Amino acid sequence: MLYIAKRLAFYVLAAFVAITVNFFLPRLTPGDPASTIVATYSTTLNEESLAALRQAYGLTDDPLFQQYLTYLGNILRGDFGRSLSNFPAQVSDIIAAGIGWSVLLGLTSVLLSFVIGSALGALAAWRRGGIFDRVAPPVLLFLGSFPYFFLALLLFYFFCFKLKWFPMGNAYSSVNPPPFTLSGIGDVLYHLIAPAFTVVLVSLGPWTLNMRNAMIGVLSEDYLTLAEAKGLKPRRVLFSHAVRTALLPNVTALGAAIGGVFSGQLLTEIVFTYPGLGYSLMRAVSAVDYPLMQALFLIITLSVLAANFIVDTLYVLLDPRVRAGQGA
Repeated sequence: MLYIAKRLAFYVLAAFVAITVNFFLPRLTPGDPASTIVATYSTTLNEESLAALRQAYGLTDDPLFQQYLTYLGNILRGDFGRSLSNFPAQVSDIIAAGIGWSVLLGLTSVLLSFVIGSALGALAAWRRGGIFDRVAPPVLLFLGSFPYFFLALLLFYFFCFKLKWFPMGNAYSSVNPPPFTLSGIGDVLYHLIAPAFTVVLVSLGPWTLNMRNAMIGVLSEDYLTLAEAKGLKPRRVLFSHAVRTALLPNVTALGAAIGGVFSGQLLTEIVFTYPGLGYSLMRAVSAVDYPLMQALFLIITLSVLAANFIVDTLYVLLDPRVRAGQGA
């Protein structure tokens, strides 16, 4: 438990630093984000409305420390201000509309990549030197060398535009989100296949190679030789002993992958016009929407920290050596 408490303290401190940096960066750049919207509406709004607008975007004469405390309070309440490009919409409302789709696409892609890649890597190591071991890892690494954007364009052109096997974009067919029925779920999954397949193809290589290398090291351990000498079936030795131990490095990488869901699939969402946070970030950058960009960058950072803390905790539970070493 001491190890987990130390990791929790580290991630809380890292989150505090991220929030603080997110507050100061716009204030250290020339000008201010709110000037754009104020200049736009200065000829059509009265003095009271302009004053309220400046207050909403932090253009006040309050001391910097007071602004910081106000900012922290707003963050804790989930108040990220109003969007410049979708004024007067709340940033939190825009994020709420896209975060579910990003989580669905990201977690589906990461978990599929993790499960399939780990299985392929274990098989390649178990049959080391065979045809599968010589072909599968290099091919998957070659596919992984392509940028998300390039591979997404290829898949979009052939499977969506030419063959029309999958829809051209969006997360569902109707104007509004579909109901939670079998047909609605099927429609969402149908729109999910192409972007998820893109992320999985790019990600499979590293998962497979990492698992293969870890398995090769584990297979040379004495306790596996002892297990085989006791008469255990090779399949049981593989899954009950070798795979469980070799999986630990991939479990650690899983945390970073889950935390990087929003950032890693950004270009894929753009190509397939998938309405997640990546697509929202692209629109925010194009429109120089500082409040929305700030909120999205902060969410991405905090998601990485949260995912890594969860994986650190799982690592302790999965590996008895860590518990013994830390006195947990």
